[in-house]
Amino acid sequence: MSEFSEFASTGPSAAFFDLDRTLISGSSVFVLGIAAWRAHLVAPTQFAKDAVGAIGFRVAGASDNTSSKARDRILGAVQGVRRDDLVALNALIVPKLMDRVRPEAQRLLDQHRQAGRATYIVSASPVELVSPLAAALGMTGGVGTVSEIIDGVYTGRLAGPFCYAEGKVEAITELARWEGLDLAQCYAYSDSASDMPMLQAVGHPVAVNPDSKLERIAQRRGWPIVIFSQRTKAVVRRTSQALGASSLAVGSFIAGIKYAAHYRGNSAN
Repeated sequence: MSEFSEFASTGPSAAFFDLDRTLISGSSVFVLGIAAWRAHLVAPTQFAKDAVGAIGFRVAGASDNTSSKARDRILGAVQGVRRDDLVALNALIVPKLMDRVRPEAQRLLDQHRQAGRATYIVSASPVELVSPLAAALGMTGGVGTVSEIIDGVYTGRLAGPFCYAEGKVEAITELARWEGLDLAQCYAYSDSASDMPMLQAVGHPVAVNPDSKLERIAQRRGWPIVIFSQRTKAVVRRTSQALGASSLAVGSFIAGIKYAAHYRGNSAN
């Protein structure tokens, strides 16, 4: 049995999943931006600015400056938009994001559910996007950035902590307090060193397709490193008959487990 086949715990626990490039391939905010632009909720110039900002943030990595820019980009993207109009976009956005879910991530979700563990998305993306996606995936809930709303319109200001870096720890700590979760028994999955605070806050951190910084840290600390393929649900569905993609997805998952075991073995020497 692989280490991810047995999710035993001695107390109430949960599995927390970063969204972009962990649970799904690509950026959820980018998908939201395209939908908002096509629905004429966002001006073309704003969409272009957001796209460049998203790419720059990914390349530059995490810092106080870049996280502030990411926060301002997410808040600015919805400023002046009616909440009802944004929520209405979920009919288009959620199916697109479902197609981007990595098969291996879906398998992990299923295993955690079978173990009786709660599952949550924890993302800087707007909660109006994160929660419906979590519901569509059959997860317990979604934790995202909450924007201030006055008279049904987004003001461009926060109504709570920005759900990024330390903000994610704030969010899951509060969730654990309300739900009676034991963070020492919880799991967290992420691809980015920006999520180090969340990964360190739980007893079972897992690096998924990690960036170079997170990979170095995970190797040094003996954390599992899992390599998910770049294949998504949509690709698997389109090619399953010709290529037996379901088997390939499982195979890449097992390969990821072996990769993790290899690094743990090396770190123990």
